[in-house]
Amino acid sequence: MSVFSLTGTVRPYAWGSRTILAELQGRPAPTDQPEAELWLGAHPGDPATVAGPDGPVSLEALIADDPKGQLGEAVAGEFGPRLPFLLKLLAAESPLSLQAHPDLEYAKQAYARQEADPGLPKNYTDANHKPEMLVAVTPFEALCGFRAPAAAADEIEAFGVAALAPVVEALRGGDLRTAVHTLLTWPTADRDALVSAVVAAAPAKGLVADLAAHYPGDPGVLVALLLNHVRLAPGEAIWMPAGNLHAYLRGAGVELMAASDNVLRGGLTPKRVDVDELLRVLRFEVLDDPILPSAEVAPGVSTWSVPVPDFELFRVELDGTRPPAEVPATGPRIILATAGDVFVGESVDGTPVELTPGAAAYAPADAGAIKVAGTGQVFVAAVPA
Repeated sequence: MSVFSLTGTVRPYAWGSRTILAELQGRPAPTDQPEAELWLGAHPGDPATVAGPDGPVSLEALIADDPKGQLGEAVAGEFGPRLPFLLKLLAAESPLSLQAHPDLEYAKQAYARQEADPGLPKNYTDANHKPEMLVAVTPFEALCGFRAPAAAADEIEAFGVAALAPVVEALRGGDLRTAVHTLLTWPTADRDALVSAVVAAAPAKGLVADLAAHYPGDPGVLVALLLNHVRLAPGEAIWMPAGNLHAYLRGAGVELMAASDNVLRGGLTPKRVDVDELLRVLRFEVLDDPILPSAEVAPGVSTWSVPVPDFELFRVELDGTRPPAEVPATGPRIILATAGDVFVGESVDGTPVELTPGAAAYAPADAGAIKVAGTGQVFVAAVPA
């Protein structure tokens, strides 16, 4: 079976960049709205389209029509007639929401309760979990996982804001849950004064000032101080399992996740916030090292080990001196180029699919082993064997 050119859908969230995706793809920047995420998958919220022999077709529909041929018997047997992962190219110009995602069992139960009771808040779009990883394409900043409570207590206490004494006390006792709950449920009438007092005592160009400039009076500005502030170089990755509190701040990255859009927000957003539900899914565990190490599995081919069956990610670097590299993994694969000019497999007319930066291809399970040639860099999303 052939490899298909894949056209993703751009989502125009307010925090997105007006230049990053356009410059990567070599096209004029949009003038009417930002471009935040390029979705490359079969998620019903915004499925990508493939260039088939009879014209464009939704990847979701293509898989639904022939799940065993597109996914392979093993993947279709485990996940049903759907692609279990969603690949995104993310471009953040300003901070995203403070958020976490449920684990699989909780997502199933919460979605079932929500569907059975129309009066419940609509927090869940599906019954799936949403573990995710991100690999930086440009220098990238994020908040990822709780840091040592004592270190957070030292920083907050140094501001000299007396009202935060209960938060400092909770952190000194290692009680992250109480610290987060106290901050996110701070009386609404007092939030502006609290955040303003901290901003006045914090460095003028530090994290607090930056977040408060985007979200004045938001207690998420202070919760951010409990998290690891991560600065990724291109090629470095972070891993966000279920219950991990995180927020992206700025930069471009390749993001891979289970095919879900379940997001529970606690702050740093104009969108709906549900603190109670967020606290139910959070895991109040210290994440000592947020950086996810990579491992080379073949010349020019590296991967990152994540403990979920839904997806795996490979990076293939082609320097023009080595022979064509075999695309890692079997089953359904999405190949995204981020640099250079590369050629993947064979299309419906027998020629390779050419990928320039920001372009993608889809290889169904029936395509079998395929190769990538040229000079540049591609990321390959797949399902673990």
